[in-house]
Amino acid sequence: MQEEMESRPWEQFEEFLETEDADALRQLIDELPTSEIARSLSRLSPDDQLHVLERLGDKDAAAIIEEIPDPMAVDLLRRIPADNAARLFEEISSDERADLLKEFDTDAAEAILAEMEPEKAIEARLLTGYPSEVAGGLMITEYLWHYETATVGAVLQDFHDHGEIYSDYDVQYTYIVTKDRKLVGVLRLRDLLLAPRHTPVSTIMVKSPLHVTDYTSLTELGAFFDEYELMGVPVTDVDGRLIGIVRREDVDEALIDRSDSDYLKSQGIVGGEELRSMPLWRRSSRRLSWLSINIFLNMIAASVIAVYQDTLSAVIALAVFLPIISDMSGCSGNQAVAVSIRELSLGLIKPFEVLRVWFKEVAVGLINGTVLGLLLGTAAWLWKGNGYLGLVVAAAMAINTVVAVSIGGTVPLFLKWLKSDPALASGPILTTITDMCGFLLVLSFATMMLARLQ
Repeated sequence: MQEEMESRPWEQFEEFLETEDADALRQLIDELPTSEIARSLSRLSPDDQLHVLERLGDKDAAAIIEEIPDPMAVDLLRRIPADNAARLFEEISSDERADLLKEFDTDAAEAILAEMEPEKAIEARLLTGYPSEVAGGLMITEYLWHYETATVGAVLQDFHDHGEIYSDYDVQYTYIVTKDRKLVGVLRLRDLLLAPRHTPVSTIMVKSPLHVTDYTSLTELGAFFDEYELMGVPVTDVDGRLIGIVRREDVDEALIDRSDSDYLKSQGIVGGEELRSMPLWRRSSRRLSWLSINIFLNMIAASVIAVYQDTLSAVIALAVFLPIISDMSGCSGNQAVAVSIRELSLGLIKPFEVLRVWFKEVAVGLINGTVLGLLLGTAAWLWKGNGYLGLVVAAAMAINTVVAVSIGGTVPLFLKWLKSDPALASGPILTTITDMCGFLLVLSFATMMLARLQ
């Protein structure tokens, strides 16, 4: 019984909500891993989700908001009055605060910002002004900085005076700036603690530290952290003023999120991340946006079969191989799509390099198509004892594989050049063309050899 309760913690949530036992609720949340908190909240009704936040203090409620998926957090925050939401936003880290505010419409976001502390509202407006996939949109503003004229003793005294505030920071360095906030150095806390108190920080800091600008792209940030074993890097504006810190963990998370988003788009789920806790109609509409288009695309592919229905009726065995050729070619094409989208996101290829990409994909397609064609053709020959059937199937498989990888490798580049999202449109285009070409190749070859196939 205990194991069953532990596997269904949302029932404990409901029990503590009914008894209004806020302490027990808080203790349960402290004991549960992050994944279980999100899972439990998703099982509760929207009203009970709000009641959970209401039973906790602002700091504990904000901690939950930071841990659950952003779509779920936004749905929760949208149902909270602006003044209450503002208090929660003030407790949330600056980068997460900006990400969540971007999901609100302008009026709702401004209503929340108007209720926040002026300094934090200014920071939030700054961060929300950046695109999500540049350093400015990923950076945090909770970091330590001191003037280059300070001494070790003055810095240590500042730590002592503001220890309660700094305790929430991920502190490993303090950044040294000029009087107009231009970054000139970085000081390790170890060096700070071991230096005499009268020592000027400018004499023990690392001068001209590594840094990035606020519009450094996510791809460039990923490459930066691959090259340098750092936990974070300072961010400066165009004038060299220190404005934030980008952490390695946030860059890694953003890269994973981008990969997940591309995958969802490639599967025809439009509009961003989907969770099953979302409203039914919103989930349905996100999927239908591409499924409804795919109906017409598949009708185009199916029309090829209608043209050759006499051939298909005469050699019914062809019906067995049509879906195999279509599916295998689609798999080959999707591999090429994935590689092109990945290389585009990493900046390894540009949209104008279509011919280079095509030549490389054709080489792979010829090898894989030949192997797959021989395997499938041999199976057809052994099954029906007809070498011509094997030849038809093998030739169609080989040629369609080359077609599939050619399309899969190059279409993302064309779409990128046209300013369209390659992850969203490549899949349906590939599926339609490979299906149509596969059906056309099999049935046209079979028509030419119809006398030998019967």
